[in-house]
Parts: sequence; C-alpha cells; structure tokens
Amino acid sequence: MGSMRVIPWLDADTPFPPVSEALTVADGAAGLLAAGADLSPERLLDAYRHGIFPWFSDGQPILWWSTDPRMVLFPERFRQSDSLRKTLKKIDKSMRAERHWEVRFDTAFETVMQACAAPRCERDGSVTGTWITEQIIAGYCALHKHGSAHSCELWCGGELVAGAYGVCIGRMFYGESMFTRVTDGSKVALAYLVHFLRENGVAMIDCQQETAHLASLGASPIPRSEFIARLSVAIRQPPIEHWQPLALY
Repeated sequence: MGSMRVIPWLDADTPFPPVSEALTVADGAAGLLAAGADLSPERLLDAYRHGIFPWFSDGQPILWWSTDPRMVLFPERFRQSDSLRKTLKKIDKSMRAERHWEVRFDTAFETVMQACAAPRCERDGSVTGTWITEQIIAGYCALHKHGSAHSCELWCGGELVAGAYGVCIGRMFYGESMFTRVTDGSKVALAYLVHFLRENGVAMIDCQQETAHLASLGASPIPRSEFIARLSVAIRQPPIEHWQPLALY
C-alpha cells in the first residue's frame, strides 16, 4: 500500500510550491496544495497570481488550493433566463428614474462578506455554515483596502438585498461568493458585475470549483494549465481604475 502524500507547511516567508504539486483525486483531496502562512494582502495576491486560493473551515489551518480542472466563466457566455432579463430591465429603468433599485460597487464590502458568511437554509430545511470565517473576512477586507478586492451590491429602498465580491488583478477577476435576500438578487448583482468586467476587458472570471449552479449561469471547467496560461496574460494588463456600474440596457 502506498503512503499518503504530505502537503508542505508554509511559514511567513515560504513561497508557494508549483501548482502541479497539488494533490489529485487519487490522494483524496484533489487540488490541495499547501497549508499555513497567513492571509496578508501580499500573500493573497501572490496566491491569486499563481492560480491558488484559500479555503478552510474554523479550527483548521489555512489551506491553499489549485483545482484541476478549473471552473471559469467567460463573460460573453453568461446566461440570462427570460425572468432574469425582465428583472434586469426593470432595475435598469429604476436606476435611471426614481432610484428605488440601485447597483453599487464597493460601498459595503465588509457587509457583503458578512452576509455571504451567514448560515444558509437549504432546500431540505437544513442550515449550513460557510467557509467564510472571521479570519477570511479580515484578510479580504485588508485586500479591499489595498484596492484589489471589490463588491457589487444590489440595494432596494436603501437596503442592501444582494451582493457578490471577489479579487481583481490586472484584467483578471476571481469570484469568491454571493448572497441574496430577494429572488434572483445574487444573479442580478452578478449580471451587472459580469457586464462591467466584460466592458473593461476582463476575458475570464475564476469560479474555482465546479457546481451545478455556476454551470447554469454559463460557467464551465477548463484544464488548469489553460487557466494558468490565460491568467498569466490577464494579470499583466493595467488595472481597472474606475469601478462604477454600467447600465445593461
């Protein structure tokens, strides 16, 4: 019987190992690359530049992953159902008129993260927690202050009702999580975010892991080697300077 592979432990100044060294399905933890280090802006940015992201639960050390294949959304492939399209047109009209509905960027980043971290009620009635720990929130809020993490927020009557957040380096965007308190709210936030990113030359959005929900929105898996090649080009592009939502219609 073969021995289990051991992932490296990262100290503060230890570089990430090559993503090709991540564990595989045969190892029982496909994509797991390393553990340890911290969630400083410098470490997080280094991770994202190499196609690596943190994902761990309370009580665990920081775990770093690089999945293969990688789930991505090409902005031009984003799918809008007929009902979502009707909702988007209504919100777009409201934004130009009475502003009962509003889409904003970066006005409530930490609040969006806290909402994404809240326990969720599943269809079977069970309640599940999320991987967004207080340590994760602190790390990404620091990254937001650094100017590299952004939120897209849907407001209704002055109340935050949905949102999404992620990391942007050059013209590469890494989606992290979404939440909603109204029907299709997170899809609305995502639609505005995807439109903005597409208009600003972002050709690929990282979705990290494959899920049926992401697939229904147009995301699809690509080999990690292709993901890294595309990422390497995108992160060398100039950063997006002005984060302001754009009208869809």
